[in-house]
Amino acid sequence: MPPLLAESFSPELQSLVQYFINGLTIGMLYALIALGYTMVYGIIELINFAHGDLFMLGCFFAMTVLSVIGLTGGAVAGAGTGMLVLGVVLMFLLTPIFAGAANWAVDRVIYKPLRDAPKLAALVSAIGVSFIFMNIGQFWNALIREDGKPVQAASDRSFPGLVAPTNLLTDYGLQFTYRDLLIVVVTVPIMIGLTIFVKYTRLGRAMRATAQNPTAARLMGIDIDRVIRATFVIGGALAGVASVIYALTITRIGYTVGFQNGLYAFTAAVLGGIGNIPGAVLGGLLIGLVRALGDGYVGSEWSSALVFLILILILVFRPSGLLGVHTREKV
Repeated sequence: MPPLLAESFSPELQSLVQYFINGLTIGMLYALIALGYTMVYGIIELINFAHGDLFMLGCFFAMTVLSVIGLTGGAVAGAGTGMLVLGVVLMFLLTPIFAGAANWAVDRVIYKPLRDAPKLAALVSAIGVSFIFMNIGQFWNALIREDGKPVQAASDRSFPGLVAPTNLLTDYGLQFTYRDLLIVVVTVPIMIGLTIFVKYTRLGRAMRATAQNPTAARLMGIDIDRVIRATFVIGGALAGVASVIYALTITRIGYTVGFQNGLYAFTAAVLGGIGNIPGAVLGGLLIGLVRALGDGYVGSEWSSALVFLILILILVFRPSGLLGVHTREKV
């Protein structure tokens, strides 16, 4: 009976459903990265262009964790289930801590002294931090050894496949693996938890108050610097989680993955309404769907152009994004 299920769907319908599955799963990853952009912008109106490269460093940190416990190269094939689970758990525990701490340090050393400077100074500094992170990624890539062999600093490397690519929808003629399931199982609770945190916790209310009016929030006794630090830590931790998911599902990392995925994530944040958390999620899902459908019906070489064309069209008619709210410019 189950094998007949696949035959009951036309090939066109199967392809369409598959594109939607692919788009929604990769869109969740974009949304997770976009949340870091939109949270920082919502608080201090800084477009942190280094966020995507922080995501890239998270990938290399996760690889380093596996290297330390001996789960690289051919050692993965002979490892038991307990060792594989330990590797995954350690990455999900340690990588967000690393990324959150790195984001906090960048804010403390670079962005905080520029709080009262013109916005252009902070923006240029963020671009500079991005290039620094990319160079650190190159050096880091060369330091991690795989089966005792070094890797070219500028070349991509394979990430150990700790999660099996077993298909769960074979009977339906569709492709949805354990790796895709990992994205959903990890990302959806994080998004829901972040929404609840921002809406109902004391720190979350302080974040919303700071985003709405920093001066009034300070007069009400809110420690603005503490709120900003917490925002950078949370945004960095989200990038750390996203980097682990990306590494486990794509199984290919390099020093350029931060630029590429960070660009799509930033586009998602702008599309949904930068500074708006639900907007970042919606934008990420839409970007993922547009890319997947573009790959299928237009061609992969045109999918990126299609994404930015849609972004331009939406911003022409709704400059604040899909869920963004138009506000007066502060002078």
